[in-house]
Amino acid sequence: MNDTDTAAEPRLTSLSHGGGCGCKIAPGVLSELLRAAPALPVPPDLLVGTATSDDAAVWRLNDEQALVATTDFFMPIVDDPHDFGRIAATNAISDVYAMGGRPIMALALVGMPISVLSRTTIGRILEGGAAACAAAGIPVAGGHTIDSVEPIYGLVALGLVHPDRVRKNAGARPGDVLVLGKPLGTGILSAALKKGQLDPAGYAEMIATTTKLNTPGPDLAAVEGVHALTDVTGFGLAGHALEMARGSGCDLRIDWDRVPVMSIVRGLLGRGFVTGASGRNWDSYGAAVDLPQGFADHERALLTDPQTSGGLLVSCAATAVDEVLSIFARHDFQTAAVIGEATAGAGRLVIR
Repeated sequence: MNDTDTAAEPRLTSLSHGGGCGCKIAPGVLSELLRAAPALPVPPDLLVGTATSDDAAVWRLNDEQALVATTDFFMPIVDDPHDFGRIAATNAISDVYAMGGRPIMALALVGMPISVLSRTTIGRILEGGAAACAAAGIPVAGGHTIDSVEPIYGLVALGLVHPDRVRKNAGARPGDVLVLGKPLGTGILSAALKKGQLDPAGYAEMIATTTKLNTPGPDLAAVEGVHALTDVTGFGLAGHALEMARGSGCDLRIDWDRVPVMSIVRGLLGRGFVTGASGRNWDSYGAAVDLPQGFADHERALLTDPQTSGGLLVSCAATAVDEVLSIFARHDFQTAAVIGEATAGAGRLVIR
Protein backbone atom coordinates (compact mmCIF):
# COMPACT_ATOMS: atom_id res chain seq x y z
CA MET A 1 0.00 0.00 0.00
CA ASN A 2 1.17 3.51 -0.81
CA ASP A 3 2.06 5.40 2.37
CA THR A 4 -0.55 8.05 1.61
CA ASP A 5 -3.19 5.85 -0.09
CA THR A 6 -6.06 6.17 2.39
CA ALA A 7 -8.87 5.76 -0.18
CA ALA A 8 -8.29 2.00 -0.49
CA GLU A 9 -8.25 1.38 3.25
CA PRO A 10 -11.06 -0.38 5.12
CA ARG A 11 -13.08 1.48 7.76
CA LEU A 12 -11.24 1.51 11.06
CA THR A 13 -14.23 0.04 12.91
CA SER A 14 -14.33 -2.88 10.44
CA LEU A 15 -10.87 -3.93 11.67
CA SER A 16 -11.87 -4.31 15.32
CA HIS A 17 -14.04 -7.00 16.89
CA GLY A 18 -15.12 -4.48 19.57
CA GLY A 19 -14.66 -0.74 19.78
CA GLY A 20 -13.71 1.63 22.57
CA CYS A 21 -14.36 0.53 26.13
CA GLY A 22 -16.85 -2.01 24.76
CA CYS A 23 -13.91 -4.32 24.07
CA LYS A 24 -13.04 -4.63 27.76
CA ILE A 25 -12.96 -8.13 29.20
CA ALA A 26 -16.30 -8.72 30.96
CA PRO A 27 -16.12 -7.89 34.68
CA GLY A 28 -16.94 -11.43 35.78
CA VAL A 29 -14.15 -12.89 33.67
CA LEU A 30 -11.76 -10.18 34.80
CA SER A 31 -12.49 -11.00 38.45
CA GLU A 32 -11.61 -14.65 37.83
CA LEU A 33 -8.36 -13.70 36.13
CA LEU A 34 -7.35 -11.36 38.95
CA ARG A 35 -8.15 -13.99 41.59
CA ALA A 36 -5.61 -16.26 39.94
CA ALA A 37 -2.84 -13.70 40.47
CA PRO A 38 -0.69 -14.29 43.56
CA ALA A 39 -1.38 -12.07 46.57
CA LEU A 40 1.67 -9.95 47.34
CA PRO A 41 2.44 -7.68 50.30
CA VAL A 42 1.15 -4.13 49.85
CA PRO A 43 3.88 -1.52 50.44
CA PRO A 44 2.79 1.29 52.79
CA ASP A 45 3.40 3.94 50.13
CA LEU A 46 0.97 2.24 47.70
CA LEU A 47 -2.10 4.31 48.52
CA VAL A 48 -4.31 2.74 45.84
CA GLY A 49 -3.76 -0.67 44.26
CA THR A 50 -6.04 -3.39 42.93
CA ALA A 51 -8.16 -3.99 46.03
CA THR A 52 -11.28 -2.10 44.92
CA SER A 53 -10.78 -2.08 41.11
CA ASP A 54 -10.08 1.64 41.19
CA ASP A 55 -9.26 3.81 38.20
CA ALA A 56 -5.50 4.13 38.74
CA ALA A 57 -2.67 3.19 41.05
CA VAL A 58 -1.40 5.85 43.45
CA TRP A 59 2.06 5.86 45.06
CA ARG A 60 3.04 8.30 47.81
CA LEU A 61 6.25 10.13 46.85
CA ASN A 62 6.43 12.38 49.91
CA ASP A 63 4.14 14.25 52.29
CA GLU A 64 3.02 16.65 49.55
CA GLN A 65 2.92 14.52 46.41
CA ALA A 66 1.62 11.17 45.21
CA LEU A 67 2.07 9.72 41.73
CA VAL A 68 -1.05 8.62 39.85
CA ALA A 69 -0.30 5.95 37.23
CA THR A 70 -2.75 4.35 34.82
CA THR A 71 -3.02 2.90 31.34
CA ASP A 72 -5.88 2.47 28.91
CA PHE A 73 -6.04 1.45 25.27
CA PHE A 74 -8.60 0.00 22.88
CA MET A 75 -9.62 -0.62 19.29
CA PRO A 76 -11.40 1.93 17.07
CA ILE A 77 -14.82 3.17 18.12
CA VAL A 78 -15.03 5.57 15.13
CA ASP A 79 -13.66 5.57 11.59
CA ASP A 80 -12.01 8.98 11.55
CA PRO A 81 -8.40 8.33 12.65
CA HIS A 82 -7.90 11.73 14.29
CA ASP A 83 -11.13 11.37 16.27
CA PHE A 84 -10.14 7.83 17.32
CA GLY A 85 -6.83 9.11 18.67
CA ARG A 86 -8.50 11.96 20.55
CA ILE A 87 -11.11 9.68 22.12
CA ALA A 88 -8.60 7.04 23.21
CA ALA A 89 -6.25 9.58 24.74
CA THR A 90 -9.06 11.47 26.50
CA ASN A 91 -10.33 8.22 27.95
CA ALA A 92 -6.90 7.28 29.31
CA ILE A 93 -6.24 10.68 30.88
CA SER A 94 -9.66 10.53 32.58
CA ASP A 95 -8.39 7.96 35.09
CA VAL A 96 -5.91 10.51 36.46
CA TYR A 97 -8.69 13.07 36.91
CA ALA A 98 -10.89 10.40 38.51
CA MET A 99 -8.35 9.98 41.33
CA GLY A 100 -8.31 13.73 41.93
CA GLY A 101 -4.97 14.12 40.15
CA ARG A 102 -3.59 16.50 37.56
CA PRO A 103 -1.91 14.83 34.58
CA ILE A 104 1.77 15.56 33.96
CA MET A 105 2.73 13.41 30.95
CA ALA A 106 1.77 10.43 28.81
CA LEU A 107 3.36 7.54 26.94
CA ALA A 108 1.69 6.27 23.76
CA LEU A 109 0.72 2.62 23.28
CA VAL A 110 0.41 1.84 19.57
CA GLY A 111 -0.45 -1.42 17.85
CA MET A 112 -1.23 -1.12 14.13
CA PRO A 113 -1.71 -3.47 11.15
CA ILE A 114 0.97 -1.75 9.11
CA SER A 115 0.23 -3.80 5.97
CA VAL A 116 -3.43 -2.65 6.05
CA LEU A 117 -3.32 0.97 7.21
CA SER A 118 -1.23 3.69 5.58
CA ARG A 119 1.33 5.68 7.51
CA THR A 120 -0.88 8.69 6.88
CA THR A 121 -3.80 7.11 8.72
CA ILE A 122 -1.62 5.89 11.59
CA GLY A 123 -0.05 9.32 11.81
CA ARG A 124 -3.50 10.91 12.10
CA ILE A 125 -4.33 8.62 15.02
CA LEU A 126 -1.17 9.71 16.79
CA GLU A 127 -1.93 13.35 16.01
CA GLY A 128 -5.37 12.99 17.54
CA GLY A 129 -3.90 11.51 20.70
CA ALA A 130 -1.33 14.29 20.89
CA ALA A 131 -4.10 16.88 20.47
CA ALA A 132 -5.98 15.47 23.49
CA CYS A 133 -2.77 15.53 25.52
CA ALA A 134 -2.12 19.12 24.48
CA ALA A 135 -5.64 20.02 25.64
CA ALA A 136 -4.76 18.48 29.01
CA GLY A 137 -1.51 20.47 29.06
CA ILE A 138 0.81 17.45 28.93
CA PRO A 139 3.40 16.06 26.50
CA VAL A 140 3.49 12.65 24.89
CA ALA A 141 6.93 11.83 26.25
CA GLY A 142 7.48 8.42 24.67
CA GLY A 143 5.75 5.11 24.11
CA HIS A 144 5.89 1.74 22.42
CA THR A 145 4.71 0.39 19.05
CA ILE A 146 3.97 -3.07 17.65
CA ASP A 147 2.61 -4.50 14.39
CA SER A 148 -0.76 -6.00 15.35
CA VAL A 149 -3.72 -7.60 13.61
CA GLU A 150 -6.20 -5.00 14.91
CA PRO A 151 -5.51 -1.28 15.37
CA ILE A 152 -4.95 -0.44 19.04
CA TYR A 153 -4.18 2.95 20.54
CA GLY A 154 -4.03 4.38 24.05
CA LEU A 155 -1.81 5.90 26.69
CA VAL A 156 0.04 5.38 29.89
CA ALA A 157 -1.04 8.49 31.78
CA LEU A 158 0.80 9.88 34.80
CA GLY A 159 -0.29 12.58 37.21
CA LEU A 160 0.28 14.10 40.61
CA VAL A 161 -2.05 14.59 43.57
CA HIS A 162 -1.65 15.57 47.20
CA PRO A 163 -1.90 12.36 49.29
CA ASP A 164 -4.74 13.90 51.31
CA ARG A 165 -6.72 14.64 48.15
CA VAL A 166 -6.68 11.17 46.62
CA ARG A 167 -10.29 10.23 45.95
CA LYS A 168 -10.94 6.51 45.68
CA ASN A 169 -14.01 4.73 44.35
CA ALA A 170 -14.47 3.21 47.82
CA GLY A 171 -15.29 6.13 50.10
CA ALA A 172 -19.05 6.57 49.66
CA ARG A 173 -21.02 6.96 52.92
CA PRO A 174 -24.68 6.37 53.77
CA GLY A 175 -26.50 9.65 53.27
CA ASP A 176 -24.26 10.74 50.39
CA VAL A 177 -25.73 12.13 47.18
CA LEU A 178 -24.66 10.75 43.78
CA VAL A 179 -23.81 13.09 40.90
CA LEU A 180 -23.03 11.99 37.31
CA GLY A 181 -20.98 14.32 35.11
CA LYS A 182 -21.75 13.13 31.55
CA PRO A 183 -24.82 11.64 29.82
CA LEU A 184 -24.98 7.95 28.94
CA GLY A 185 -25.13 6.35 25.51
CA THR A 186 -21.74 6.17 23.78
CA GLY A 187 -21.91 2.40 23.34
CA ILE A 188 -25.30 2.64 21.66
CA LEU A 189 -24.11 5.44 19.39
CA SER A 190 -21.04 3.41 18.44
CA ALA A 191 -23.23 0.40 17.60
CA ALA A 192 -25.30 2.56 15.26
CA LEU A 193 -22.15 4.06 13.72
CA LYS A 194 -20.65 0.66 13.00
CA LYS A 195 -23.82 -0.25 11.06
CA GLY A 196 -23.85 3.06 9.18
CA GLN A 197 -26.97 4.32 10.96
CA LEU A 198 -25.63 7.27 12.97
CA ASP A 199 -26.48 10.66 11.45
CA PRO A 200 -24.03 13.62 11.49
CA ALA A 201 -25.74 15.25 14.48
CA GLY A 202 -25.49 12.04 16.48
CA TYR A 203 -21.85 11.64 15.52
CA ALA A 204 -21.10 15.22 16.58
CA GLU A 205 -22.73 14.60 19.97
CA MET A 206 -20.73 11.42 20.40
CA ILE A 207 -17.43 13.14 19.62
CA ALA A 208 -18.24 16.10 21.85
CA THR A 209 -18.74 13.92 24.92
CA THR A 210 -15.98 11.36 24.30
CA THR A 211 -13.32 14.01 23.72
CA LYS A 212 -14.33 16.15 26.72
CA LEU A 213 -11.63 15.84 29.38
CA ASN A 214 -12.91 15.20 32.92
CA THR A 215 -11.13 18.29 34.21
CA PRO A 216 -13.46 18.80 37.22
CA GLY A 217 -11.70 15.89 38.99
CA PRO A 218 -9.00 17.82 40.90
CA ASP A 219 -11.40 20.57 41.94
CA LEU A 220 -13.91 17.98 43.14
CA ALA A 221 -11.19 16.22 45.15
CA ALA A 222 -10.45 19.48 46.92
CA VAL A 223 -13.99 19.56 48.33
CA GLU A 224 -14.02 18.06 51.81
CA GLY A 225 -17.53 16.68 51.34
CA VAL A 226 -16.58 14.64 48.24
CA HIS A 227 -16.07 11.14 49.60
CA ALA A 228 -15.71 8.95 46.49
CA LEU A 229 -14.96 9.49 42.82
CA THR A 230 -14.74 7.24 39.77
CA ASP A 231 -15.34 7.46 36.03
CA VAL A 232 -17.97 5.45 34.18
CA THR A 233 -16.41 3.46 31.35
CA GLY A 234 -16.58 -0.06 29.95
CA PHE A 235 -18.62 -1.74 32.69
CA GLY A 236 -21.42 0.79 32.29
CA LEU A 237 -23.07 2.94 34.94
CA ALA A 238 -24.29 -0.16 36.77
CA GLY A 239 -20.87 -1.81 36.87
CA HIS A 240 -18.93 1.18 38.10
CA ALA A 241 -21.63 2.12 40.60
CA LEU A 242 -21.46 -1.45 41.92
CA GLU A 243 -17.69 -1.16 42.33
CA MET A 244 -18.28 1.97 44.40
CA ALA A 245 -20.99 0.28 46.46
CA ARG A 246 -18.95 -2.85 47.15
CA GLY A 247 -15.75 -0.97 47.93
CA SER A 248 -17.61 1.40 50.25
CA GLY A 249 -19.69 -1.26 52.02
CA CYS A 250 -23.00 0.48 51.32
CA ASP A 251 -25.81 0.37 48.76
CA LEU A 252 -26.21 2.87 45.93
CA ARG A 253 -29.72 3.83 44.87
CA ILE A 254 -30.16 5.43 41.45
CA ASP A 255 -33.27 7.28 40.31
CA TRP A 256 -33.34 6.15 36.70
CA ASP A 257 -35.43 9.03 35.37
CA ARG A 258 -32.83 11.52 36.65
CA VAL A 259 -29.87 9.94 34.81
CA PRO A 260 -28.76 12.15 31.87
CA VAL A 261 -28.86 10.43 28.46
CA MET A 262 -27.65 11.72 25.11
CA SER A 263 -30.45 13.07 22.94
CA ILE A 264 -30.95 10.38 20.28
CA VAL A 265 -29.92 7.34 22.32
CA ARG A 266 -33.36 6.08 23.30
CA GLY A 267 -34.53 6.36 19.70
CA LEU A 268 -31.62 4.17 18.63
CA LEU A 269 -32.36 1.74 21.45
CA GLY A 270 -35.88 1.39 20.12
CA ARG A 271 -34.40 0.36 16.78
CA GLY A 272 -32.31 -2.37 18.40
CA PHE A 273 -28.88 -0.75 18.53
CA VAL A 274 -27.09 -2.23 21.54
CA THR A 275 -23.59 -3.59 22.09
CA GLY A 276 -22.70 -7.16 22.93
CA ALA A 277 -20.75 -5.79 25.88
CA SER A 278 -23.92 -4.57 27.61
CA GLY A 279 -25.21 -8.14 27.78
CA ARG A 280 -21.87 -9.48 28.99
CA ASN A 281 -21.80 -6.79 31.66
CA TRP A 282 -25.25 -7.79 32.92
CA ASP A 283 -24.33 -11.47 32.95
CA SER A 284 -21.31 -10.62 35.11
CA TYR A 285 -22.97 -8.51 37.81
CA GLY A 286 -26.73 -8.47 37.28
CA ALA A 287 -27.36 -10.64 40.35
CA ALA A 288 -26.24 -7.69 42.51
CA VAL A 289 -28.61 -5.19 40.86
CA ASP A 290 -32.23 -4.68 41.93
CA LEU A 291 -34.44 -3.42 39.10
CA PRO A 292 -37.97 -2.03 39.47
CA GLN A 293 -40.87 -4.12 38.27
CA GLY A 294 -41.42 -3.69 34.54
CA PHE A 295 -37.96 -2.27 33.85
CA ALA A 296 -37.62 -2.70 30.08
CA ASP A 297 -34.84 -4.75 28.50
CA HIS A 298 -33.71 -1.81 26.38
CA GLU A 299 -33.42 0.35 29.51
CA ARG A 300 -31.32 -2.36 31.13
CA ALA A 301 -29.10 -2.31 28.03
CA LEU A 302 -28.58 1.42 28.62
CA LEU A 303 -27.85 0.88 32.31
CA THR A 304 -25.06 -1.55 31.36
CA ASP A 305 -24.00 0.24 28.16
CA PRO A 306 -20.18 0.50 27.99
CA GLN A 307 -19.19 4.15 28.12
CA THR A 308 -16.06 5.24 26.30
CA SER A 309 -14.53 8.30 27.97
CA GLY A 310 -17.59 8.51 30.22
CA GLY A 311 -18.39 10.92 33.01
CA LEU A 312 -17.30 11.18 36.62
CA LEU A 313 -19.52 9.59 39.25
CA VAL A 314 -19.31 11.51 42.53
CA SER A 315 -20.50 10.49 45.99
CA CYS A 316 -20.67 13.53 48.24
CA ALA A 317 -22.28 14.80 51.42
CA ALA A 318 -25.65 16.46 50.90
CA THR A 319 -24.13 19.73 52.08
CA ALA A 320 -21.59 19.61 49.24
CA VAL A 321 -23.99 19.03 46.34
CA ASP A 322 -24.32 22.68 45.34
CA GLU A 323 -20.54 23.09 45.28
CA VAL A 324 -20.10 19.89 43.26
CA LEU A 325 -22.65 21.01 40.66
CA SER A 326 -21.03 24.45 40.57
CA ILE A 327 -17.64 22.89 39.81
CA PHE A 328 -19.12 20.85 36.97
CA ALA A 329 -20.80 23.97 35.57
CA ARG A 330 -17.56 25.97 35.81
CA HIS A 331 -15.87 23.31 33.67
CA ASP A 332 -18.76 23.44 31.15
CA PHE A 333 -20.38 20.14 32.14
CA GLN A 334 -23.91 21.46 31.79
CA THR A 335 -25.65 18.06 31.90
CA ALA A 336 -24.17 17.01 35.27
CA ALA A 337 -27.03 15.87 37.48
CA VAL A 338 -27.94 14.41 40.85
CA ILE A 339 -28.96 10.80 40.15
CA GLY A 340 -29.38 9.12 43.53
CA GLU A 341 -27.96 8.43 46.95
CA ALA A 342 -25.89 6.06 49.05
CA THR A 343 -27.62 4.16 51.86
CA ALA A 344 -26.67 1.59 54.47
CA GLY A 345 -26.32 -1.84 52.92
CA ALA A 346 -23.99 -4.60 51.82
CA GLY A 347 -22.85 -3.42 48.42
CA ARG A 348 -25.85 -3.67 46.09
CA LEU A 349 -27.14 -1.36 43.40
CA VAL A 350 -30.84 -0.45 43.48
CA ILE A 351 -32.53 1.15 40.47
CA ARG A 352 -35.79 2.88 41.22
